[in-house]
Amino acid sequence: MRRAILAITGTIVGLVALLSFKSHAPAIPTATVNGTSSGVSSSPVSEAGPGPVVPTGSTSGGLSPGETTLDGQAANTVYGPVQVQLVVRDGKIIKVSILEQPDSTIHDLQIGQYAFPRLISETLAEQSAKIDAVSGATYTSAGYIQSLQSALDHGI
Repeated sequence: MRRAILAITGTIVGLVALLSFKSHAPAIPTATVNGTSSGVSSSPVSEAGPGPVVPTGSTSGGLSPGETTLDGQAANTVYGPVQVQLVVRDGKIIKVSILEQPDSTIHDLQIGQYAFPRLISETLAEQSAKIDAVSGATYTSAGYIQSLQSALDHGI
């Protein structure tokens, strides 16, 4: 009898804790090498659809002379598309932004919030798409690497 009461009480306490949990809205990460921008950005994900990788060569929109933006193709994953944008100066990647990420559920956003800063950091350190996937975010990592490689193939 005592076990049944403890089991029921434990179940009720667990359900109350679970139902009262409120998660926060994750932000989309962005990082740079020169330190002008780091951490996460609160800007929303761009709705740009997949398309060819086009070096814009534009210096407007906050780019310094000699900097080029490269958009990778959107890589389709099981959970949704992943697309990256690079800012390159003198053949070096100085900034990586996430244009598109899986966002069907809050779990997709949480995985992105966890995985993208690690992937971006490794990209800036390695200066290539030969980076390791993030454990627990295998599909997202694969999409990131595929989009990153498409941008590098057409721009650097």
